[in-house]
Amino acid sequence: MADDRHTGCRRGYSSSPRSRRLCAGVGLAALVAGLAMPAILSPASAQTGIDQLAATSPDAPMLLQADELVYNNDAGTISAVGDVRIDYDGSRLVARQVTYVEHTGRMVAIGDVEILQPDGTRLVADEIDITDDFREGFLNSLRVVTPDNTRFVAESAERRDGNVTVFNQGIYTACEPCEEQPERPPLWQIKSQRTIWNAEEKTVRFEHARFEFFGVPIAYMPVFTTADPTVKRKTGFLAPSFRFAEELGFGVRVPFFVNLAPNYDVMLTGTGYTRQGFLGEAEFRHRLHNGIYNLKIAGIQQQRTGAFGAGTVDNLNPDRGMIGTSGAFTINPRWQFGWNGMLQSDKNFARTYSISGFNTEVVRNEAWLTGLSGQNFFDARVMHFDVQESTLDPGGRNTQQPNVLPSTDYNYVLSRPVAGGQLSFNVNTRGIVRETAETRLAAGPANDNFATFGTDGNSWRFTAETEWKRTFTAPGGLLVTPILHAQGDSTILDINAAGPLSQTMETTGTALAANGTHWRGMATAGVEARLPLLVTAPGSTHVFEPIGQVFVRPDAPNNVVLPNEDAQSLVFDASTLFDRDKFSGYDRIEGGIRANAGIRYSGTLGESWSTTGVFGQSFHLAGDNPYDDADLVNAGADSGLETDRSDYVAHAGVRHASGFAASADARFDETDFDLRRADGGISFTNATIALAANYALIKAQPTYGFNTDRQEISGSGSLRFAEYWRVLGSATFDISNNRMTNRSIGLAYDDECFQFGLSYTETVDTADAVKRTFGITFAARTLGDFGITSSGLDF
Repeated sequence: MADDRHTGCRRGYSSSPRSRRLCAGVGLAALVAGLAMPAILSPASAQTGIDQLAATSPDAPMLLQADELVYNNDAGTISAVGDVRIDYDGSRLVARQVTYVEHTGRMVAIGDVEILQPDGTRLVADEIDITDDFREGFLNSLRVVTPDNTRFVAESAERRDGNVTVFNQGIYTACEPCEEQPERPPLWQIKSQRTIWNAEEKTVRFEHARFEFFGVPIAYMPVFTTADPTVKRKTGFLAPSFRFAEELGFGVRVPFFVNLAPNYDVMLTGTGYTRQGFLGEAEFRHRLHNGIYNLKIAGIQQQRTGAFGAGTVDNLNPDRGMIGTSGAFTINPRWQFGWNGMLQSDKNFARTYSISGFNTEVVRNEAWLTGLSGQNFFDARVMHFDVQESTLDPGGRNTQQPNVLPSTDYNYVLSRPVAGGQLSFNVNTRGIVRETAETRLAAGPANDNFATFGTDGNSWRFTAETEWKRTFTAPGGLLVTPILHAQGDSTILDINAAGPLSQTMETTGTALAANGTHWRGMATAGVEARLPLLVTAPGSTHVFEPIGQVFVRPDAPNNVVLPNEDAQSLVFDASTLFDRDKFSGYDRIEGGIRANAGIRYSGTLGESWSTTGVFGQSFHLAGDNPYDDADLVNAGADSGLETDRSDYVAHAGVRHASGFAASADARFDETDFDLRRADGGISFTNATIALAANYALIKAQPTYGFNTDRQEISGSGSLRFAEYWRVLGSATFDISNNRMTNRSIGLAYDDECFQFGLSYTETVDTADAVKRTFGITFAARTLGDFGITSSGLDF
């Protein structure tokens, strides 16, 4: 008589060997979910397969719930029957029945089998039949959903030899099913007759795979093999990309990754262009314990140099190439150093062929060292600028670029107060070596050379400065801050004063200092007074802060006779109104007695509106006005500071919690309040629409060579007209010259599993040449992105 034992216990723990083997069925969650389409699941999910199973603790408790637990000694089976639930080491298995057959060593779970892993991966099958060592097995009607909402379905799956799993008639997608029509095909899916995962070799082989879009096949591959997601680095081909340019033709770019070691690799890339031939690239990357560096080379033998315009760099030599490198290393928690550099056969190769990392118009070659500790900062670097342009020398900009040997900045703030205030020190050095002077020609028939922005020759400057300031609170809430400042400079010149520079000196009436060493010093005593006034009203709060400053100092010596390399960009507006020195660099310093006065405002209205504002003026009280002194670049001319009473400057801004924002900055003439400069912007953003518009006006600046006003207006917008669809566009219009300088339009689709973009752009340069660019991009989640870019189209 068969010896069957039945129990109706619904809940209980067991540590017997048989129960231990039965509970191993829960390990199927780790096994099967890790097997399900590992090549396209996320690495986190894929690594919960065999590795997680092996890591399962044999001492973990098991909780078994079932209507019955049946021991059949004659058949050698143990069965949990009826609403079975097994919880073991973070995993859960639910089925109608789970049976372990001792003499075959197989486990069988049947009837609405569902396995939930600790990472959230959910597996559903009609039946699971597998050996207790997980080397052989079968799964029927498999469905897997991972934590990142990727889905895999297979008619069946079988495991053999302990490391090979075969999925039959598999379907993979990262798209969620339609709630209204769950039977409808997802936006995209991959179907394959067989998918073979080799856990030992860590590869996935797809046989007769096709990519479907809305259920329609659009791509087919009979066989392809890829690494499974547990492999972060593996030698093989990566996804191709495409490009079109009028001079280059159509190009297909195919990268090949070579995994040499866990911390270094090589990327080999070949691009075939229909007009210019084969472009080869190679990049070596090496990560060390404290940083990373890379080395890149690229080259081509152009087949049709005549496709480029005559008299251009691209047209000269068919054999072109480059070598580039970059690196960044941490010496210790405070210090870092690095470099970035490029050498190429001509000055436009990397930009013409879009060599990644080196395809910008200006490439800054540099080596640097930085240190940061609290408020203290150090930066030292040597630099050389490469302008990538097609213009032949000597008319190009490239030879006018400086070699900076070196540039250093050091800022130190004492941690303890000195005389109750803050004491800080700054040191700046810069060395400039330039082959050809950088000059600008004035407009008009005379075409006079009026400004030299970079001198031909060598110059070095050393600057040291210190500042002390302390804030006192006077009766009534008045904040008074005395300021003491001292600065000293030493400049060494070895300049070629002939040629363009002599023309500039003649035009501006400026005499450059003789070659040699020149000293300059400045001491400043100043005081700032601020009186914040708080005004409250029902539903609003306002802070008005009148501010006044006075700075007393002698005239700046040698200010206009020394080269100006780093203080050329002078913009006087509300953001610089209360600066002690309004020049943008150390080569020019502010001298004379000057006062700044204005009012600053901030407010909140209700819970949604916030506002800001600034209005003020600067006054030259005595001594020489440095902004009225012409130097080699006319840095202070038409700035609004060249008169004793400066122009008025103002700022206003408003913001609302709904997404609306607007701001405006303006400069008004001190005599008739005529608008001299304006910048304004307005924007609105919510879940449906995003709009922005900007306006800029700069009145005529004859001293700079701009004899007419310059005005520009630009706008951009994006409208979500359907759940996943957006239309977007932008445009820039040159009001002064009555022409559109840039315009673009695009269409975009973006859902949880797919992105698509279509764009068209037109750009007009100063010579009215139009560059047209057309782009298509699409990305399927977990599969990667692809794109086609075309430029230089003429139609």
